[in-house]
This record gives sequence, C-alpha cells and structure tokens, in this order.
Amino acid sequence: MSWLKQFFLRRRIYGDLSEEIRDHLEEKIDELVAEGMSRKEATAAARRAFGNLTLTEEDSRNVWRWPSVEELLADVRYGLRALRHNLMFTAVALLTIAIGIGANAAVFSVVNSVLLKPLNYPNAEQLVSLHQIAPGAPGLADFENGLHLSASMYFTYAEHNRTFQSLGVEVSDGVLQVLDVPPAVGRWLSEADQVPRGPQRVMLSYGYWQRRFGGDRSVVGRNITVDARPREVVGVTHKGFRLVDTDFDVMVPLAFDSSNLILAGFGFEGVARVKPSVTIAEANADLTRMLPIWMDSWTNGPGTNPHFYETWKITPMIRPLKREVIGNVSDVLWVVMGTIGLVMLVACANVTNLFLVRIEARQQELAVRAALGASRGRMVRGLLVESVMLGLLGGVLGAAFAYAGVHLLLAIGPANLPRLSEISLDARTLGFTLLLALLSGLLLGLIPALKYAGPRASLALRSGGRAASASRERHRARSILVVGQVAMALVLLVSAGLMIRTFQALRTVDPGFTDAQHLQVMRISIPAALVAEPEKVLRIQNQILEKLAATPGVKSAGLVSEMPMEGFDSDWDCIFAQDKIYPDNVMAPLYLYKYISPGFLQTAGTRLIAGREFTWSDVYGLRPVVMISENLAREMWGTPSAALGKQLREFSTMPWHEVIGVIQDVRERGLQDKAPEIVYWPPMMEYLFGRKTADTVRTETFVARSERAGTEGFLNEVRQAVWSVNSNLPLASVRTMQEVYDKSVSRTSFMLVMLGIAGAMALTLGIIGIYGVISYTVSQRKREIGIRLALGAQGGDVLQMVLKQGTKLALVGVVIGIGAAFGLTRLMTNLLFGVTAHDPMTFAAVAALLVLVALLACYIPARRATLVDPIVALRYE
Repeated sequence: MSWLKQFFLRRRIYGDLSEEIRDHLEEKIDELVAEGMSRKEATAAARRAFGNLTLTEEDSRNVWRWPSVEELLADVRYGLRALRHNLMFTAVALLTIAIGIGANAAVFSVVNSVLLKPLNYPNAEQLVSLHQIAPGAPGLADFENGLHLSASMYFTYAEHNRTFQSLGVEVSDGVLQVLDVPPAVGRWLSEADQVPRGPQRVMLSYGYWQRRFGGDRSVVGRNITVDARPREVVGVTHKGFRLVDTDFDVMVPLAFDSSNLILAGFGFEGVARVKPSVTIAEANADLTRMLPIWMDSWTNGPGTNPHFYETWKITPMIRPLKREVIGNVSDVLWVVMGTIGLVMLVACANVTNLFLVRIEARQQELAVRAALGASRGRMVRGLLVESVMLGLLGGVLGAAFAYAGVHLLLAIGPANLPRLSEISLDARTLGFTLLLALLSGLLLGLIPALKYAGPRASLALRSGGRAASASRERHRARSILVVGQVAMALVLLVSAGLMIRTFQALRTVDPGFTDAQHLQVMRISIPAALVAEPEKVLRIQNQILEKLAATPGVKSAGLVSEMPMEGFDSDWDCIFAQDKIYPDNVMAPLYLYKYISPGFLQTAGTRLIAGREFTWSDVYGLRPVVMISENLAREMWGTPSAALGKQLREFSTMPWHEVIGVIQDVRERGLQDKAPEIVYWPPMMEYLFGRKTADTVRTETFVARSERAGTEGFLNEVRQAVWSVNSNLPLASVRTMQEVYDKSVSRTSFMLVMLGIAGAMALTLGIIGIYGVISYTVSQRKREIGIRLALGAQGGDVLQMVLKQGTKLALVGVVIGIGAAFGLTRLMTNLLFGVTAHDPMTFAAVAALLVLVALLACYIPARRATLVDPIVALRYE
C-alpha cells in the first residue's frame, strides 16, 4: 500500500517535499537574522550553505522515484497528445488496425471453439471413436468412414476388452456412461432400460423438455408416445448436451437381443473412453486381439463360415472423438485463419507507411530532441509507445468488431460447422486479441522508430531539404512495404479466384436431380406398433403419394429410402451377378443400395438411361426386378443397354432379380465426391431383410415436385395430406432439396465468401498503399517536377515518369506474389474441385487485375504532377 501510495500520489508528495525544503531554508534564514545579519545577507548566506535548491529537490525525489516508470508515463501522455493533435491520421490508422484485428479475432474465436477447445465432456481427451478399415473388402474403399461396428462386435468388444473404461454404440447401454455428463433432471438410461421386450423408456433433450413441457420437472415418470408406443420418461439431458455432434429431441435406447445377432450388420458407430494412460495404439491392438473371439462367437447363419471375414483384413483404426466431430472442417478453418492473418499483415503494412510519412514530417522535432541529448533508446521507446497505444486502441475497437464478426461468420458459415453452439468470444479469444494488438503496435512503430530515431535524426534533417527528391533511401522502406502489400493481395486474390473456379465447376456438376428449389422432401416412418402388415404399410405410403400428388400445385410425387446428400448412405452390402464367378475366397463387391417407388425418377428429375422404371404392378406383385446406376452397369457389363436382362441378388437365399432399368449416376455424398455405384430395389419385396416373407421399408423420404415448395401454406397442405391418411404419422426433416444441396456446397461457399472478403480487403489496402506512396512521392518531388517542366518537359513525360514508378512497384509485388501463391495454394488442394492449385488462367487474370488497378491508383497523383506550376514549384521551400 505504501508503494502504491507513493506511485499514485507522487505529485502531492513532491509538493510536500518542495515545501519542506523551503521551510528548512526559511528556518536557516531566521537563525542568521537572529544572530544579527540583515535579511538580505542572511538569505544569501543560507542559500550558499544550502546549495542548489533544484538539485537538492531532485536528489531527494530520487530516493523513492521510479525514473523508467515515470518516463514511460510521460511518453504515454505525449503519445496521446500527438494522436489527438493529428485526428485524421489517428482515425484512418485506428480503423485500419481495428478491422484487421477484429477480423482475426472473429475467425480465431471460431478456430478456438471448434478446433482448440476440448469437447464439452469430462476428460474429453480419453474419448475415442471406434473405426475400422477392411482393405480386403471389395468396394468398401468408397465409404469414407470405413467399416462400422456390428451389434455382435459391440458385445464382443464390451465384454472382452482390457483398455476401455466403457464402450457403446449409438445410444446403447454404455454411450452415456462413456460421455460421463450428469442429466439435468432424473437419471440416465441404464442397462435395465435396454432389455429386449423389457420396459420402454426414453430420455428428453433439454430443448424439447422446455418446448413441449415448459420445463416441468414432474415429466419424469410420465409416459409419452414414441413410434406409436407409450414410453416412460426417465430423465432430461442438461442444457447444451449433444450426443457427440448430434442434436436430438428424444433419446430412444437400442435393445439388442444377443441370442438373435449375427456377425454382419455393420451399421453402428461406436464410442469409448480409454483407461487413463492407455494409448490409441494399445487400444487398437486390444481390438485386433478380439477379432478372432468375435468370429468364434457368432455366425451369419447355418452353413456359413464365420472366419470368412479374415479375407476382409479388418483392422481397427481408433480416432480421437474430437477428430470425429471436427472432420475435415479443420482444413477450411486453418486456411481461413491464414487468409485473415495475411489481411492483418497488409493492414499493418499500410499503417506503417502512414507512420513513415508522419514521422518524416516530425524529423525536425526528432532532430531537436537528439540535439538536446535524448538517447536513441529513449526516442525509439517514445515512438514505440505511441504505436503500441494505437495498436491497443485498435484492439479494443477490434474486439467490438469481432463480436459482430462472429455473428456474421455464424450466418455465412458452413451449415455443417461442428460445435456451432459453443462459438463465443471467451477469455482465450480476448487474450489473442490483446496479443495481436500488442504485436501489431510493435510492428507498426518498429520500422519508423529504427529508421528515424536517434543519432540519424539530425542527418535526416539535413537531407530532408531541397535534396529530398534525390534521396532514394528515404522512400525505400515505404516502397518495400507497398511491394509486400501487393504480393500478399495477389496471394489472397489467387486463392479467392481458385475458389470461384471451384464454385463454378461445382455448379456445372449434375447432382442427379433437377430444380432442387421445387422439390419438397420429408421423412415419414410407419412403425410396426402402428401398422403391422407390410403390404398395408405400402398401401398407406401409396395413399400418401396420391394425396400429395392431388395437392394444388404438385406435379408428381414419389418416395425413396433416402434422397441424395441427406447423409444416410449406410445401406450397402455384397451384390452378386448371375453371370459372374466368385471364388470361395473372394467376396462380391460391396455396393450402396436404395429403395425407390414408381414415379420417383420423374419427380426427382433423375434420368432413365436405359430400360424402364418400376411399376406398382411390379411392387405389389413382388416381381423380382431391380434397377442399377449407369456406372455400375458400365463396371459390370460395359454399357447400360448390355445390363438389361442381367440378374442380380444380395445373398444366396434371395431369388435372382432382373435388371429392367439403368439410372443416371447420382452424387450421393456431395458434389465434390464421385457418384457411387448404386443398386435400386423396389420398396416391397421378398427377402427384404433376409426373411422369405415379403416386407417393406417403413421409413422413407417422400418427395413432391411443386413450384410452391418451401412456402408455409404449401407445408400446411402437405401435413394435412399426410394426416388425412393417418393422423398418427409425424413428419420429420421437412425441407426443400435446395437446402440439402446448399449444405453440400456450404464449405465451398464459406471459403469463397471468406477469401473474397479477405481478397477485397487486401486489394483495397494495397491500392491505398500504392496511391499513398505515389502521392507522397509526387509531393516530395514537386520542385524536381517543376524544374523538368521549366526545362521543356511535356506533361505526358511527367505522367509516364510517375506511372512508371507505380507500375514498377506493382510488377515487383506481382512477381513475388506469384511465387508465394504458387507454394501456398498447394495447401488448398483438398478444397478445390475441377481446377488445379496452379491454374494458369487464375494466376494470369489476378496478375493483370492487380497491375491494372495499380495503374488506376497511380493515375490520379500522376495527373496531378502534370499540373504543377513551375514558378510555384521553384519557390517551394
């Protein structure tokens, strides 16, 4: 407290000290007067005895003062006055820095929340996702997530593992224990809730609990109807809880009957929590050890060889759960972060140029300070304090810009951006903002301070007179900064150009459906508890299609097990052709399969390449017919027409199905992924799920084509059409295919927007930099230009001279930028489609654009130079 008092009350303390010294002097004078001296003689004698009062006062102050701190505070006060006295410079510099810092802080908040922060679970570093690869399984390489777990695998791994604390698949017993997050109300689902044919229980999400029950805690223990069955609510998740990266309203537990499981059925995603100190390599080895146990414990039915899967060469590939959540969005975010970082450098270069110009105008002041004995360190510190203050002020304003920028990023960001709800300006982001403000402040002032402060100040003063036009060294630093700005702007513009070419290429890709904005899609499930008979289920689905088709404005309607890009491509199996030979040790390739109704192709706008499509007579008559994609037809039989009449089946007990039609290739996983080979089955058939009896697919996507798609009135009519058939059928995932399509290109759109914004900012700042340097150069060379004009030079000659200087800077920046872009754009390879990272057209177009814009930026000061009056110029200075 004594130290703080001395520091903050030093002015009063110094005043008390001065008063005390004067009191001592007066006492001495009074003593001498008392001894008989006159007042004048006593004052002179006392001052001689006492010494220099000012020096005494300074020596006394030094006992408790901190000279470096006080000098720093003096520099701060002086810097604030200097910034206040030049408001135009301060405003431009402050706004430039704030925009750069705000953009970086906003993007960092996304990177921090999505990539750097751990998942919102206790000890999230122990959570892993259970993945496997099967290089020996033909066709499986096309499935990016590899081989999922089967239910029998889950039981084997859960019972025999040595490395996991807990393990689960989807919402089986174990998943909630793995994540280790307590519920807000009630309890978690437990093993007792997942007994086959046991109690029917569910959990509610916090959001659904609030919307549907108003946060009533007495909901626990009550029954709600799910899939036409009453189920008891046992608990509510806490606010913000997500199942890995999935939102939900109601959590329904799986109920595996281990007595009826087989080896196959690889459709479950597994998560686990490894024991402390267990590595992923050790966990992979543990799963590898259990694969023979799995094959010894289960079969695929009588007469099958359980060790057949040894030919698949199944290999566990456990991944951290965080990587599972983030996916490949990390590539996008790091590229965006680097992009905005370049913008920050361009902004700093621009403000540094402003500082150079401003400090050149203050050379006389610096020279006087140097002449009065100011050290080089003191002068450098003073200039750095000024620039750091500007950086900090820019950081404060930038934080406000970042707050708005985060909301903008969330609005234009990819629709599938993970951990969206967790993005915020937290302490780490604010710390990053502060660090960026300090570093930018130091960078802004370092070059001007080292260039003009200290002993060279007087030399700069002597060289700053009439010889200024001849001093190349004076303009070198500003020119280098402008070259750097142009180079960085070219890198960003090339990146944006590549994304524009990518977006154009994606727009030319035929996704396998047309007029997405006119396709209304919705998921409808008819559970067995509501309608037991498969044929009755199909008739209800058929009636719904008829009602939809009769809705005003609807041109046609159809159904499919899932529409392209909906993210449900988990249905795949071995497909055998009758005219192909499959040795005992070689399995048939794995292909994606779907179920479609008659009329679906017309509704979706998917072309029929050869043959015909299904009819309702085919479906109700259980005729063994099938359709396939064009690429599958070419792979198996060379041409689409050659595939007609060929025979396919899924497993040996299934009758052979005749290929009656070939459908155009459809981009199932997104426009950037190749179209997979697909088998299309009718929506009802024998052996649908391995049983001889006929069965039908109970969960389907219904599609209606209408120009009214997506409007509120149309959706109300669609709901009424469905409920007129059965009022107990809820509609899920109601949206247009345009929304699905836009989500598939959202990553590219996000990159395009961000790189476009960054490129535009860099181009603007770069052009401002060129304009500023050329304008300042013209003002400095005004006397030289006047002499040239007086000696007979024409205006065109002066114009050419000035434009040549600006063009030279732009060309040097373009050359350096092309070299940098050639290396850096390789990092974008995974984000591009239909264009290479070194596309010559993009590089040439951007280079030409930069040179052209640079010439335009130079024209105004060049034109002004031709209007210089020689008489006025010769009187200049």
